[in-house]
Amino acid sequence: MKHSPTIPKAQNEKGAELIKECLLSLQEQNFKEAKEHIIKAEKIYRKYNTLKQTSICLSIRGLIEYMLDKNNMQYALSLLEDGHHMADMSGESTAKLFYEFCCGSIDYCENNKDVALLHYQNARSYAMKSDGFALLGYITARINQLQSGVDFSYPIQSDPLVSLVKIGRSINVLTDLNVLLKVIAEETKIAMHADRCTVFLYDKEKNEIWSKVALGMESQEIRFPADKGLAGYVVKTGETVNIQDAYTDPRFNPEVDKQTGYKTKNVLCMPIKNNNQEIIGAFQVLNKTRGVFSKSDEDLLEAIGGSASITLENAQLFKQQQELYKEQKLLFESFINTLAASIDARDKITAGHSDRVRLYAMLIVDALGLDEKNKEIIEKAAILHDIGKIGIRDSVLQKEGKLTPEEYKHIQEHVQITHNILEKIYKTEDFKQIDEIACSHHEKYDGTGYFRHLKGEEIPYGGRILAVSDVFDAITSRRHYRDKMPIANVVNILINDSGTHFDKSIVDVFLNNISVDKIVKVFLTENHSSFKPEDQKILEKYKLIDIYNYINKEKPTKKEQQAVDLFNSYYSKHTDNNGDS
Repeated sequence: MKHSPTIPKAQNEKGAELIKECLLSLQEQNFKEAKEHIIKAEKIYRKYNTLKQTSICLSIRGLIEYMLDKNNMQYALSLLEDGHHMADMSGESTAKLFYEFCCGSIDYCENNKDVALLHYQNARSYAMKSDGFALLGYITARINQLQSGVDFSYPIQSDPLVSLVKIGRSINVLTDLNVLLKVIAEETKIAMHADRCTVFLYDKEKNEIWSKVALGMESQEIRFPADKGLAGYVVKTGETVNIQDAYTDPRFNPEVDKQTGYKTKNVLCMPIKNNNQEIIGAFQVLNKTRGVFSKSDEDLLEAIGGSASITLENAQLFKQQQELYKEQKLLFESFINTLAASIDARDKITAGHSDRVRLYAMLIVDALGLDEKNKEIIEKAAILHDIGKIGIRDSVLQKEGKLTPEEYKHIQEHVQITHNILEKIYKTEDFKQIDEIACSHHEKYDGTGYFRHLKGEEIPYGGRILAVSDVFDAITSRRHYRDKMPIANVVNILINDSGTHFDKSIVDVFLNNISVDKIVKVFLTENHSSFKPEDQKILEKYKLIDIYNYINKEKPTKKEQQAVDLFNSYYSKHTDNNGDS
C-alpha cells in the first residue's frame, strides 16, 4: 500500500467541504455547480498529490460527466477507471467506496440494476470500514430498495413530497425494522438538507434514550439518561425543539458530541408517539447544510415522524406475532413428538424407526437442496408416518415372528389410519401436506402400493423420499425372526426396484450423493456408539454406491477393501430392536 503525502489540515478540510457541497448539488440535480465544486476540490488534492482524495474526486467527476450528458459515457468511464486505479494504489476504503458508489449510480441510470446492486453492495462493505461522508445509510437504503423492487430516482429528488412517497412505499415493501428506519432516516436527511438524522427510542425500564438508527454513526450506539439532552427533553415534555445554535441552549447535551467527535450546530427534534399517543422516542435532524431549520421543516418532520411511529408500532405487532408463532410451533412439535413416542411405547421391536427414517429423509432432502419450508414439512411427516400403528392390534404389532397374510393385511391399515388421524389436526396451509406425505410412504412408483394406489408423480415428492428412507431402515435392521440384510443386497433392492417401487432419481441421490459417514451416524443413533474421528475421515470420502461396487469387484484394492471392512464394522454395530416399515 502506498501512503499519500501529508496535506495541511486546513486544505484537507476545505477539500472535504467542497466534496460535501458537490454531493449536495448532485442531490439537487445541479450538475454544473456540482462539477465546479469537485474540480476545485481536485485541484487542492492534486497540488499535494494525495491519492485517496484525488481518487474520490475523479470518481465523482465521472458520475457528474455522465449526468450532464449521457453521451459522455466513455469519458465518464475513463475518469472512473483513473479513480479506481488511484484507489487501488492508495489502498483506502473511502476511495474504493466512492468508485463503487459512482459506478452503481451510473449502472442504475442505465437500467443495469443487477450490476448496480453489486456495486452498491461493494460500496457498503467499504463504507462499513470507513464512512467519513455518511454514505452508509444511503447505500443500505438503495440496496434494499433494489432488492425489494422499490424504484428510486438518481440523483435524489429533494422535493419533500417525493420523500414522503418513497417512505410510504418503503413501509409497504420492507419488513426489516432496522432497514426500514434507515430508509426513513436517509430520506428525511435528504429532504431536509440535513447532515445527520437519528431515530432515538425511549427505554422506560432503564430511563435511557438510545439510538435505534444514527446515520453517520453506524457502528456506534448513542445512549444517555432520559433527563439529559434535547432528545431527552423532547421525550419527557412531548414538545418539538428547533434550535439554531445548539451550544447556546442549556437543554443541549455537549457530552454526546464529545463522545462521538461530532460538532452540532443546529437541531430539529420532535417526539415519536404510538397509536395510544404515548411517547416512544424522538426523531432528530442535525446541521442544516444551508441556513437553519424552518417551520416547513418542522411540518415535514412531523409528517415523517408519523410514518416512523407506524413503522415502530407495526414492528412491535410483528414481533408479537412471531413470538406467538414460535409458541404455536413448539406446541405443535411437542404434540407430534408425543404421538411418535406413543408408538415406540407400544412397539418395542420398532422403537427408534421413525426417528431413523427422519434422519435418512433429511440426508436426502439436503442432498437434493430442498428449501427449509419443504424440509420442515417432510421432517414432520417422517416423524408421524407410522402414527396409524396406534390402531393396530397388539397381537399383530408386537408379534415376534413372521406375519400371516391376514395379519399383514391388517398392519397395512396403519397407513389409512395415519391419514385419518392427521387430517383431523388443524394445520396451517404449509403443513397440510404433512398427512399427504406421511400416508403415502407405502405407495409404489408403478401404482401397486397402498393405500390409494398412487402412481409416479401422483405420489407426493416427500412421500417418495420417505419410501426410500423407510425401506432402507427396515431392511438394514434386525428382527427376532431375521437378521439384517447384507448391505450389497440392500443396495441391489434399491437399484432393482427403481422405477417400480421407488422414484429412481431419489434412489440415485441416496446412493451417489450422500457420504457413507452420514449414513453410519444414523446407524449409531440406536446404540449411541461413538464414531472414531479417524474412521469418519476415511468414510466421508465414499458414497454407498462406492461400497457396493467395491464389494462386487473381483479384486478390490487394499484401500477399497479397507473402506468396505470399515463400513461393515459399523454396520454390524447397528444392534437389535431396530425399525420396521
